[in-house]
Amino acid sequence: MDSKLVGWARAVKRRLHGKRGPVLWLFTDTARLPDPVAAAACLPRGLCGVVLRDDTRPGRAILAAALARVCRARGNALVVAGDTRLARAVGAGVHLRAGRRLHGMRGLRGPVTSSAHGAVELRRAAGAGAGVAFLSPAFVTASHPGAPGLGTARWAALARRAPAGMVVGALGGIDGASVRRLPGLRCAAAIGALAP
Repeated sequence: MDSKLVGWARAVKRRLHGKRGPVLWLFTDTARLPDPVAAAACLPRGLCGVVLRDDTRPGRAILAAALARVCRARGNALVVAGDTRLARAVGAGVHLRAGRRLHGMRGLRGPVTSSAHGAVELRRAAGAGAGVAFLSPAFVTASHPGAPGLGTARWAALARRAPAGMVVGALGGIDGASVRRLPGLRCAAAIGALAP
């Protein structure tokens, strides 16, 4: 786990005077993070959230239940990507893809987050009720080899155009060094930098 990234998150949380909501999010990834439960168990208490993707992983419901137990025990949040029924079953929030609203979102017990790859998806995410949208890829990332990142200037310009009240997080190539290249950032997500 990248201690500089965790240090950045703790500093942001202090600056926000402990306002609710995770500052640092772990995204699951079947290829890059084979044991997301072990990774979630190492996340700092009360500072983090986990976005369960892994749509094709066998036993996703069992994995969601295990992650929910670990997150609750550590005071961290859990959101389930694209599946309100599973989110409801484990007492989690939901993660939207590209800001697309899901059937059955009403009454969920956790946060609503979303992925976004541009201004249109940021607006769509806000309209669908997401409080946090992860604008990506901020930088070159191992998850999408050969794909360009937005870079500091373009990421910041898009984030400034986000709807009022939405927290824009960064995902893609995030670690303890790159996170500091995005001034004013209040929320970030990673895979490799948060692996145990």
